[in-house]
Amino acid sequence: MNPVIDLLFSHRSIRRFTDQVIDEALFQQILRAGQAAATSSFLQGATIIRVCNVESRSKLAAYAGNQVYVEKAAEFLVFCADLKRPGNSCREYGKPFAGDYTEHFIIATVDVALMAQNLVVAAESVGLGICYIGGIRNNPREVSDLLELPQGVYPVFGLCLGYPDQDPETKPRLPLEVILKEEVYNEEGDAQRIAAYDEEVREYYRNRTGGGHGISWSEQVATLLSEKSRPHMRQFLAEQGFTMK
Repeated sequence: MNPVIDLLFSHRSIRRFTDQVIDEALFQQILRAGQAAATSSFLQGATIIRVCNVESRSKLAAYAGNQVYVEKAAEFLVFCADLKRPGNSCREYGKPFAGDYTEHFIIATVDVALMAQNLVVAAESVGLGICYIGGIRNNPREVSDLLELPQGVYPVFGLCLGYPDQDPETKPRLPLEVILKEEVYNEEGDAQRIAAYDEEVREYYRNRTGGGHGISWSEQVATLLSEKSRPHMRQFLAEQGFTMK
């Protein structure tokens, strides 16, 4: 093991933060660490909106499903996939803009995820805690209007950042044998491994909730995939210029 790997293994989502502010120089350094992430075709298709205004934070918390830590964290960032900025270069060089292709959408969205995870690792390395907020996609139009996002830009997720005021356990992950396949995709032995993992997850939730619900991973994802999930996103993305040709 080394300190970086140890740090990655210790990741938890933090939902309670102290009132301590993040030093601005440190904050900027963490942002630059995010920028150092890989970027497909050198697109650099991610833009971060830093939201400090109290009223805006309150609205974003409500839009995200009344997640109060959006208001309480020292910093709240909205990570956006951005094809407008590179699209401006098309106009500058007299080239047609074809950024509404599905591949361009994927490239920009992956860029956002890579940048955010780099930033998160940097933040956790100096004792900060984080919580990704996918809930901003509950109301993407309201979020976009609040942040004045133009065509070619969409909010992918939010990120709470601050000093932790809790010390939760790490959540167990699927066995490596389930997600790592040799040469071809196969599921041999996966059912037994997942059954054992489900019991581990049930115990994790029982401990976290003080003896409350003990839902398994399989139950959790079965519920997720059996219900409609933000069906408004397709129309919203089209309105923002992501027509997925």
